Amino acid sequence: MNMTRLVAALALSLMLTPLAALAHVFPQKQEPGAGTTVEAPAKVTITFDGPLEPAFSSLTVTDATGKQVSTAKSTVDAQQPSVASVALPALAPGKYTVHWVAVASDGHRTHGDYSFNVK
Repeated sequence: MNMTRLVAALALSLMLTPLAALAHVFPQKQEPGAGTTVEAPAKVTITFDGPLEPAFSSLTVTDATGKQVSTAKSTVDAQQPSVASVALPALAPGKYTVHWVAVASDGHRTHGDYSFNVK
């Protein structure tokens, strides 16, 4: 095979590499959902669009003053590694913010937050 064909074959294989393998993970579903008003939930669960690295991914919940209310350690579901959750104590009515950090299997870190209200 000459050098031109080898380079062309290599370039084609790189273009055909699934982009998902290079992608970061982002939330696809949040419970409670962003901006919703709900009865006090027992936990917060976020489903991401790819598997998480459990040791480096986390969820925390803070109240309107910024005080952390989630005292339990968040977990990544061993059977569904794209699902993270954190248990919550009984929450009083008010606004709460979920802070998430997600590390994908490719090692890339994403983070964000969203709020929900308890009636």
